Amino acid sequence: MENSEKKPEPGFLQSNTAKMILVGVLTLFLLIPLQLVSNLIQERSERQKEVILETSSKWGESIYFYGPILKIPYKTYTEKVSVNEKTKEVIKERKATVEYAYFFPDELQNNSVVNTDIELKRSIYKSNVFKAQMDFTGSYTQPNFAINDIADEDIIWDKATVQIRTTDMKSIKSQVNMKLGNATYRFEPVQSEEGDTIATLETRIVDIQALRNGLRLDFSFGIAYNGAQQIKIVPIGKTTHAKMVSDWHSPSFTGNYIPDEKSKKISKDGFVAEWQVLHLNRPFAQQAFKKLPELSKFAFGVNFITPVDQYQQSERASKYGFLVIGLTFLIFFLIQSVSKISIHIFQYCMIGLALIMFYTLLISITEHSSFSLAYAIAGGSVVVLISMYSIAILRNRKFPAFIGAALTVLYTFIYVIIQLEDYALLVGSIGLFIILAAVMYFSRKIDWNNN
Repeated sequence: MENSEKKPEPGFLQSNTAKMILVGVLTLFLLIPLQLVSNLIQERSERQKEVILETSSKWGESIYFYGPILKIPYKTYTEKVSVNEKTKEVIKERKATVEYAYFFPDELQNNSVVNTDIELKRSIYKSNVFKAQMDFTGSYTQPNFAINDIADEDIIWDKATVQIRTTDMKSIKSQVNMKLGNATYRFEPVQSEEGDTIATLETRIVDIQALRNGLRLDFSFGIAYNGAQQIKIVPIGKTTHAKMVSDWHSPSFTGNYIPDEKSKKISKDGFVAEWQVLHLNRPFAQQAFKKLPELSKFAFGVNFITPVDQYQQSERASKYGFLVIGLTFLIFFLIQSVSKISIHIFQYCMIGLALIMFYTLLISITEHSSFSLAYAIAGGSVVVLISMYSIAILRNRKFPAFIGAALTVLYTFIYVIIQLEDYALLVGSIGLFIILAAVMYFSRKIDWNNN
């Protein structure tokens, strides 16, 4: 009788279950260098913001415009009552104090042309800045002092001036001359109130006799700015109409009012936008007494910023790193299970590090070229590297060709998601569903009970 020898069953460490656990642990471990790469991207992004802030601040800052405002002094009176102790006589003293009333235009029209074809560069970092020519026209009507019970004889008509409030002086690149009626007046800087971050420009005394006589007084002036990031205007006219024309292709309309949809046009060559704001649309009056109100929260305008820069795109790409590593390892694991080819955990580690190298290549190349070109170079390099490595460890060309094709599709899919904004979630969900369906299809015939 012959003794039949049974082949020893493979131990747990040689089973696919153990290998699957090891691959899973390795995938989680690779999140550490992936996070370090994400931190590097954020660090470079912060450095870019610091350089942009420094260079653009020397060129000009965000533009804020509030005006023109008619400033008219008037007298108010206070009475002081005292009693003479000797004679018991009541003595009344009346003291006059000069205050100021501020009146906004009845009509205010603005036409702005913004040129963004300007680039400030320091080292590898670039700042998007602009030049703006803002022209204003409009008119004043007779100021209403009766609303505050101020008598006509207390109004100092011959001391009136006109003010505008705006950003810091270095943003202004031309003399600001205002034509008011038949005369021309120049704006000059004046001392702002303590704690006020907005600069004030004011004319010398202006002739407003026409307003006192009940007539309309027209005005016009222009102002040239060097600016960065933003333009905002406060709609102080009883009727405010503003039009902005620019070569910037991706404006972000901001503030308390949006442009008219019928007149708004945005294309790759720039945009045109118009605003129409009535005094009924805002919660402040056409005049203010003693002090100008803070109206910046009622301003409207445009942000001139890059919607998604190369660092933001790289950061979004790195967020899919876990997905790329996990799916790549899954492909190798399925190939190992189908072909019975043993892949060592060290080889999985080399493949994972190659996948992480994609992101360091991406960010370094992007700083010297476009994101699309950098993505193509980094992705192509990693696909070729892993495909060539696969030929050595799988000892054939069929599986490496499949792996190269799968990685190409995966990187292409992620690139498409990164470029999308409104439909990124939808496309990403559909893509992941298709990937899951493909994995389920190719793994359906694997007998996991014998592994």
